Amino acid sequence: MKPSELEMQILGVLWTRGPSTAREVLDSMPDQKRRAYTSILSVLQAMDRKGFVKRHREGLTDHWRPSQRKETILRPYLGDLIKKVFAGKPSAAFLHLLESNTIDEPEMREIEKMIEEHKRRKNS
Repeated sequence: MKPSELEMQILGVLWTRGPSTAREVLDSMPDQKRRAYTSILSVLQAMDRKGFVKRHREGLTDHWRPSQRKETILRPYLGDLIKKVFAGKPSAAFLHLLESNTIDEPEMREIEKMIEEHKRRKNS
């Protein structure tokens, strides 16, 4: 089962912030849409039932954390996107990202560094 778009946003917040309350998740949502606290709480509870997050109670407050690593969720998600939209070619997806976003020099150096590191790991 794949997370919905809203669930992916919540997972993104939790992967970035670490364990968070529903209020902290709500305040950190990247799309900035106005949502009720209870909406985020309900989605977190559903994600708990689906196995995407785990809840840890401290006193009266629940803290939520992802139950799976980012790579575990993203690999099939991105793989399907590349297969369906970019004819299975990661290079086409990468080119699209490069051309559709403003990438400054520090970010470009970081990308180049990641590519070189990936090459080294593959050749080891």
